[in-house]
Amino acid sequence: MNTTHVTSTLLDELIKSEKTHKDLSTPQLVEKALERNEGKLTSTGALQVTTGKYTGRSPKDKFIVQDHSVMDKVDWGSVNQPISPETFENLYEKVLKHLQQQDELFLFRGFAGADKTYRMPITVINEYAWHNLFSRQLFIRPKLEELKNHSAEFTVISAPSFKADPEVDGTKSETFIIISFEKRIVLIGGTEYAGEIKKSIFSIMNFLLPEQNIMSMHCSANVGVEGDVALFFGLSGTGKTTLSADPNRQLIGDDEHGWSNNGVFNIEGGCYAKTVNLSEEKEPQIYNAIKFGTVLENVIINGDTREADYDDTSLTENTRAAYSIDKIPNIVEPSIAGHPNTIIFLTADAFGVLPPISKLTKEQAMYHFLSGYTSKLAGTERGITEPEATFSTCFGSPFLPLPAYRYAEMLGQKIDQHEAKVFLVNTGWSGGGYGTGERMKLAYTRAMVQAALEGELDSVETTMDPFFGLHVPTHCPGVPDHVLQPKKTWADPNAYDKKAKELAQQFKENFKKFDNISDDIKNAGPLV
Repeated sequence: MNTTHVTSTLLDELIKSEKTHKDLSTPQLVEKALERNEGKLTSTGALQVTTGKYTGRSPKDKFIVQDHSVMDKVDWGSVNQPISPETFENLYEKVLKHLQQQDELFLFRGFAGADKTYRMPITVINEYAWHNLFSRQLFIRPKLEELKNHSAEFTVISAPSFKADPEVDGTKSETFIIISFEKRIVLIGGTEYAGEIKKSIFSIMNFLLPEQNIMSMHCSANVGVEGDVALFFGLSGTGKTTLSADPNRQLIGDDEHGWSNNGVFNIEGGCYAKTVNLSEEKEPQIYNAIKFGTVLENVIINGDTREADYDDTSLTENTRAAYSIDKIPNIVEPSIAGHPNTIIFLTADAFGVLPPISKLTKEQAMYHFLSGYTSKLAGTERGITEPEATFSTCFGSPFLPLPAYRYAEMLGQKIDQHEAKVFLVNTGWSGGGYGTGERMKLAYTRAMVQAALEGELDSVETTMDPFFGLHVPTHCPGVPDHVLQPKKTWADPNAYDKKAKELAQQFKENFKKFDNISDDIKNAGPLV
């Protein structure tokens, strides 16, 4: 009997097994998690859990099976690492046999993609009840009648307690996240960090949607009272969730979207918000979403009162809340809207030299989209303990299987077609780099974003930044004028010039890796 047949039979047996709890409700999953000592209830009713050794994603342990169906399509390299079909099949069989030995398993059936024209039915099989609760919060929950004809196009199998042996199993460590497009399987092992479940489906959608002429995007999105749609691109910790959760606008989604010929749709059914230093005063919508059904990851709680301490980062700075989108009061239902009017790129500049807001031409937009400059913030990946300057293509390179130019070309076409305005917003440091300056005040960032969305910057005079060629507004309501010019916030202008040149050079060095890019886009970067 061949390995493929064995794994197919084992998976069917697992799904049909009586020990596999299927489509449990949120209360049932909370009860199971508590019964199995997987977590604790907080004072607001959320389920507090810890993820053990791994408190962030493991990008170096992520692989795509290099089979004939994707061989010539995937942008192979350090992000999309190849693994052989034979290695995958052997590990797949081991994981299924490991799961057979467990007393209980948990199965969730749902969807990725709010637009029914493009949505993908998925199944998630978990070893832990709380991981299944996480999946129920983050993906789109089906109605009862939708389950009758539900047939998964992809199945995620998560077995945290199975540790790989790199020498035997062909992995780099005990941890692995492997996508097989041919088998339509995601295999996760050796890590309890639930974000791997969510991001693996996003990676799949980033492969499948462009094949249907749909731009897949690592961004949040909301819509104003006039129906105007805004997108917020950025890596984890740059402000996507915070800035899109606006009490004056309806939330479409906080992290993953598709942009079709019909408009924008959310890929998920929930939000995965960072909670470090969370307060009701600064982020009321997120703060108040943390109630029964929410999964609270790696947040320290008081042993007696069970109150969460969002300032305690003793486990990690990457503390998280996973909640269904309906925990936010003002949302669009379903999570679909029209074409974007405004696109905002969010960057957390660890050097503290980029302007807090800049207006971009289409060519500059494509340049900065391809560059994806930001800082990896502490905790979002294993080993990151303080902000680290990085370039993440399309503001989401860990999740993009196709060549970067595919996504950038689609963005340029969409900007032209719908006359979208594009801004670069620095939510990072001002008055100096990390360790010297201060993080940009959230109130200022909110004021700048609001001005951009409401067209208040359209006719404001701009100055051209001498290092980056960006068009910087000289005035913005609610923000001191000097804050808009980063050099004016530094005590030592010469030190600013030195750091600005240093970052400009990093932009240029990074951009050398791109082929198939027009000169107009290449020349839209820094001037020095």
